Amino acid sequence: MASPYVEIEVGDRTVKVTNPDRVYFPARAETKLDMINYYLSVGDGIVRALRNRPCMMRRFPTGVLGEDIYQKRVPDSRPPWVESVRVTFPSGRHADELCVTEIASVIWAAQMSTVEFHPWHSRRFDTERPDELRVDLDPQPGTDFEDARVAAGHVHELLDELGWTGWPKTSGGRGIHIFVRIEPDWVFTDVRRAALALARELERRAPDLLTTKWWKEERGERVFVDFNQNARDRTIASAYSVRAKPEALVSTPFRWAELPDVDHRELTLATVPARFAALGDVQAAIDDHAVSIEPLLEWARRDESDHGLGDAPYPPNYPKMPGEPMRVQPSRARKAMTRDDT
Repeated sequence: MASPYVEIEVGDRTVKVTNPDRVYFPARAETKLDMINYYLSVGDGIVRALRNRPCMMRRFPTGVLGEDIYQKRVPDSRPPWVESVRVTFPSGRHADELCVTEIASVIWAAQMSTVEFHPWHSRRFDTERPDELRVDLDPQPGTDFEDARVAAGHVHELLDELGWTGWPKTSGGRGIHIFVRIEPDWVFTDVRRAALALARELERRAPDLLTTKWWKEERGERVFVDFNQNARDRTIASAYSVRAKPEALVSTPFRWAELPDVDHRELTLATVPARFAALGDVQAAIDDHAVSIEPLLEWARRDESDHGLGDAPYPPNYPKMPGEPMRVQPSRARKAMTRDDT
């Protein structure tokens, strides 16, 4: 028997949505169609966040409690108006990823059971040169959203000193993301190096709260500033992306004035549409504030010359990078040294 479906008019496109009543978010029995209507309601915001960026789709064919699929390649059977862009991964392999240029592409992906949208921080015009620096504040065990809130205040203060505009959003979990538009004049290794320098300066200012330690065993009860989210092919859930939580939390942009009161638990598929209708996209001006990362690269040079701080480890799926330190957990390295000494 054929699956039930509805047809959604999206501008001059028509998207056929199968199984519209399938429950995707069990906490409030919200369905696939509820999610699609949500994405329609924040269309300007989600398209601005994704426009012309390679985008990985995190799909949940049976709902967020079921199996998930991290899909990088768009299917050949997609409609002709769904665009793609070719990217190359650290392994040397390549893929044609979704490249959103209109809201209909988002709705098509949602029909394909995409719950989360994870864009690159570069665009199709030159996928090797990012135009976005990302500060990912990731609370570690023993810390929570309140700690991320305090950490975000430190980021805001530092960006103000640089004369930069940062654009904060909830992660859709316990963390906070802050994006900075940058001039697309540097490659990924440069942007990651700049992000590491920014993270180290934050750590110096609040060492009991913030850490840049890559290895979890060294982080303690602090907020990790994940500089590696600026490495090539690393992605973060976009602004206005629903997250794969039973409560249908949303990674929601907010204004700095809202930082003391923002509650990530209240920003959901059910509540964000009214907020968007009242405020519009609070990040509508994000593309008007691109900056040079040269000040951070100068900090990186200072860290190396004055403090002996070189590079930090890359994620495990990356090839060994020039200047990268030993990529092994410190406790394992100590055990190996002990064995060698006996």
